[in-house]
Amino acid sequence: MIKIGQKAPDFALRDQHNQEFKLSDLKGRKVLLSFHPLAFTKVCARQMQALEKNLKSFDLLNTVPVGLSVDTVPSKHAWAREIKIKNLRMLSDFWPHGKVAKGYGIFRREQGFSERANILVDEFGKVIWVKVYPIKELPDIKEILKFLSL
Repeated sequence: MIKIGQKAPDFALRDQHNQEFKLSDLKGRKVLLSFHPLAFTKVCARQMQALEKNLKSFDLLNTVPVGLSVDTVPSKHAWAREIKIKNLRMLSDFWPHGKVAKGYGIFRREQGFSERANILVDEFGKVIWVKVYPIKELPDIKEILKFLSL
């Protein structure tokens, strides 16, 4: 698993609107990589909705949150509509299957999806926070916002 202080592996993925997202394009801003196992599941929906609800707070803290899972772009698109995600970018780590999650050391090979994890990357591309949560546990968005505001 990636460690605090390591350089975050760069990647380019498509979001739910089939637009490219490239981590290195956000130099100068922090990025929250919020990995969730699969779309169309209750805890994952609440995780993405918490990010969407707090976009203004993240922006004030110079941070761009994104959701990532191994689901396809069309699946992400349909799910975003269903759970009323309007602005949060939800990235598809579908092909090569789980490549980004593998690069960060949080891919669950036996299940074929990532851990539920939050990884914060600073303005210079270094990892400053890593937390893996039990699959059924909703990450505490307040603890991330508190860390960012220190």
